[in-house]
Parts: sequence; C-alpha cells; structure tokens
Amino acid sequence: MKHISFPNSDLKASNIVSGFMRIAEKSDQQIRDLVSAARDAGVNYFDHADIYGNRMHECEERFGEALNLSSSEREDMIIQTKTGILPHDDYYDLSYEHITSQVEGSLRALRTDYIDVLLLHRPDALVEPDEVARAFDELHSVGKVRNFGVSNHTPGQIDLLRASLCQPLVVNQMQLSITHSPTLAQGIAANMLSDSQSAVRDGGGLVEYCRQAGITIQAWSPFQGGTKPGTLFNRDSYPELNNEIDSLASTYDVPKEAIATAWITRHPADMQVVLGTTTPARVRAATAGSDLPLTRAEWYRLAQAGGWSIP
Repeated sequence: MKHISFPNSDLKASNIVSGFMRIAEKSDQQIRDLVSAARDAGVNYFDHADIYGNRMHECEERFGEALNLSSSEREDMIIQTKTGILPHDDYYDLSYEHITSQVEGSLRALRTDYIDVLLLHRPDALVEPDEVARAFDELHSVGKVRNFGVSNHTPGQIDLLRASLCQPLVVNQMQLSITHSPTLAQGIAANMLSDSQSAVRDGGGLVEYCRQAGITIQAWSPFQGGTKPGTLFNRDSYPELNNEIDSLASTYDVPKEAIATAWITRHPADMQVVLGTTTPARVRAATAGSDLPLTRAEWYRLAQAGGWSIP
C-alpha cells in the first residue's frame, strides 16, 4: 500500500480511502469486517459525512457503535468527515453555526474527541468566508478538528476561502474515474474547439491548481460509469474500456478493480481513491491497484477507451 504525505499537514495517509456512505443497514460485525479488510490491506484513512444514512450522522453513529475505538486504535486511524449539505431541505449551509454544530454531532456519533480532517461538502453560494474562518479557527484551537479541506470546489471558490482562512486547506474531494475525468481531459483537449472535452466545467485547471497549492485530491466514485447508470465495469456500456481493463488485469495478475484504481493513483498528483464499497472482497480487489506501475502507454489507452479524444 502506497502512503503519501499531505503538504501543509503532518498526515501520512494511504492513497486508498475507505468510505462509509452505505453502512446504515449493516450490522456491527459487517462494519468491523469492512474496516478489518481495509486495515489489513494497509488503509489508514476513513471517510464519512454528516449526511450519510437515512438521518443526520447515522452512518457516523453506526461506525462509532460498531468499532468503539480505544485511544490507541483511534490514533492509528485518520478519520475524515464532511458538512454543509442539508439533504432534506435541499440547500447548502457553510455558516459558522452550522459548521460548528455539525462537528459536535459528528464527534458524538463517531465517539471520538477529534476529527482529523473536516471537509466543506459542497460550495455554498451564500458562503461568508470570514464565518468559515472563524469556525475553523475555533475548532482547531480547542483540538476538535486538526485539518481542513473542501469537496467539489473550483479554484475560484477555493481562492475565495483561502483569502480569509488562517488554516490551510489540505484536501479537495471530487468525482473522478476513467469515464468521468473532465478535470484531467481538459488539459489535453485545450484549444480543440470541436472536442466537447475542451469545455471548462470546473473553473479550469483544477488539478494543476491543487498540485501548486499543496491540496491533495481525493477521487470519489472511482468506479462510476460517467453519466451512465452502473459502474464502468459494465461491458455493454463500455466494451472497449473493459477489453483494455481485462487485458491489463491479466498482464499484472490483479482484479479489474485494481486497474481502475491504478489509473487514478498513477497520476503524479498523488491522488487518493475513495472507495464506496461495503464488500470486503472488493476492498481487497481495489487496494491491489494502490501502487500498480501503469506505463504511460497503458494509462493513455485506458483514457481513450474511457472516452478521451487524443489528437
């Protein structure tokens, strides 16, 4: 398992992250088995959000109940959670009051005294950066949150926050897979008017921006099939891509999930892959791609099979 050092932080993290969006209906033993599979593979980073589950903090609570971590066990884990979405009210809230109150709820649910990384889950059109800064400073000063980041934010939105923040932003979590990679394809398709990939959808240059700013990119839905339902392993939807994946899986003697993982971890930005599976076997399959050394030719063949137009 490859581990990476976060710039602007003392975090040393696995480049695979185990996500807990879908554990609300799982038993304590199933949750423990999922965590054990991740830990055995070398994963030390665990991703949550206050909205995961059927009610606020439900999945965080199930995690806390199932593991009931000792202090030494807790120190061996990097626990990340997110806030800012009100799913039942259909709006976003990055106010001081919402951020601080939701952190308190996450701490209780996770049964921990601190959160290693807190992310702003979605941009809030009504955000007041000074309020975010105030919340971050207070949470950090009392030891409740050690590091901060964002999710689904553009360079402009990040710059707006950074102008007020004293705490560095260490993470930007965004959707990325072989079949959903406009943030990477745009740089290749630049100045190609006839190519739809040249359209700027993220403010432009998000990956390059994060690399320069020392912000680690986390890829969510790494196996999702772009805008189509199901995963990218659906052969009917992506026959050419699956042929490439199968060929490389055979060459490297790894499961197909490892190839899709390796396409992301091979990128020099030292990205993390956020797994959403609740199946231990799929965790083991995906983590096999943590440090798989895809060649440039192999990486670009997968990109083209996934929809890139390369001149």
